[in-house]
Amino acid sequence: MTHPYEARILRVLDHIHENPAGDLSLDALADVAAMSRFHWHRVYHAMTGETCAETVRRIRLHRAACWLVQRDWPVAEVAERAGFGSPQSFTRIFKTGYGLTPAAFRARGTLMSPRPSPKTGDYPMFPTEVTHHPGARLAAIAHTGPYLEIGRKFEHVATLFNARNLWPHARGMAGLYYDDPAATPEAELRSHAGILVGEDFEMFEEVEEITIPAGKMAVMHYKGSYSGLMAAYQYLYGVWLPESGEEPGDSAPMEVYLNDPKEVAPEELLTDVCVPLK
Repeated sequence: MTHPYEARILRVLDHIHENPAGDLSLDALADVAAMSRFHWHRVYHAMTGETCAETVRRIRLHRAACWLVQRDWPVAEVAERAGFGSPQSFTRIFKTGYGLTPAAFRARGTLMSPRPSPKTGDYPMFPTEVTHHPGARLAAIAHTGPYLEIGRKFEHVATLFNARNLWPHARGMAGLYYDDPAATPEAELRSHAGILVGEDFEMFEEVEEITIPAGKMAVMHYKGSYSGLMAAYQYLYGVWLPESGEEPGDSAPMEVYLNDPKEVAPEELLTDVCVPLK
């Protein structure tokens, strides 16, 4: 059963994701949590490790980054929808968070689209190896919708682990992605956001157990913003796999996240993309 405080924090996180341009002041979020404003922030900070202001800023920036890549809205409209006071303040805050202006971030996302270069016919290359994977076990939450918006579910499962003091049992974070975004409408894309745990970890009601069997896998090592992963997948499936002579197995690819986007710049993010092989 979800602890009442867990439910309140999850409700607040959902509210921030759904209303980035709304009133997200401490008092407003205390009302969403149905808790006294004199105590709400202390509870939130103690259970999540972030202040409310840090969470609001991070989610607003994430929503803006997704829209810059997914939509053709003008930068000023993205700023307004994400809850920033002006395009100028949005540009300044976005550059601090992502190391690029919104326009440059959007251009980089476009440049990393999964298409061969018209001059060389080549895809960007990413180091890939075949290895025997020992198998894995995830405590996960399902997500349906654009893959770039799965961060909301990662926040949910992380909040549950924070509230229950379960992080000593965590071995990392991973996602499973079942559908090809080139062939499936965004609204129907299926995935799981999970935390890797050991065999002795006892699952609880709010998470789903996902088991990854041991076996041969192709592991591609990717460094950079998550928005560029589509190009990496195109290289893996369009170049490396045909040239390797390997054949994919009958289970979904898994992404293992090797560092924390709260702690490093987007261009320093490390991700292992694991594809089961026959």
